[in-house]
Amino acid sequence: MTQHRRITGRLVIATHNPGKLAEMRELLAPYGVDAVSAGELGLAEPEETGTTFQSNARIKAIAASTATNLPAFADDSGLAVDALNGQPGIHSARWAGPSKDFTAAMTRIERLMQEHGATQPAQRKAHFVSALCVAWPDDHLEEVEARVDGQLVWPPRGDAGFGYDPAFLPDGHSRTFGEMTSIEKHGLPPHGMGLSHRAKAFVKLAEMCLEH
Repeated sequence: MTQHRRITGRLVIATHNPGKLAEMRELLAPYGVDAVSAGELGLAEPEETGTTFQSNARIKAIAASTATNLPAFADDSGLAVDALNGQPGIHSARWAGPSKDFTAAMTRIERLMQEHGATQPAQRKAHFVSALCVAWPDDHLEEVEARVDGQLVWPPRGDAGFGYDPAFLPDGHSRTFGEMTSIEKHGLPPHGMGLSHRAKAFVKLAEMCLEH
């Protein structure tokens, strides 16, 4: 049986994305973890050469842990659209370009879906994936992955969240992630429903590595 390791002391959040950092800090807050981001420490962003979400999360966590000699927590996540054979997938951030223009990325996805004739709700299924990895300086890893299913709407709705949130309508709900508060989207019980892919993955990780 695998022996899981508890996160104690200081933790590096291996991201330079302010939206992702805010979500990860909110998720960690109830556990009293002293978290600092890779961006705040001035760490370089490693090249994400993996072919899966999990392998890219691992690359980021190991790079931050090696650079700081501290445990490091990384997420690799993205949007997979059924009608586009899973694109943009691990390239979700790259579709937004160097300027992180997700409005342009959502417009590109919609254009491609129209070209594929994906106009009806049943043809517009998509899911978000989040892979989380915690890496320690001695090479110990803890890894989890989760997803949330839904469909894409056009035009995008709401200005909360970040990335592709305004275009994503989770199954069973009438509002997009872009129309939900942070508590609604990724807050954990009893305050929220843990709806998002990142929240679902975090619940798995917390059971293995965190204590209230």
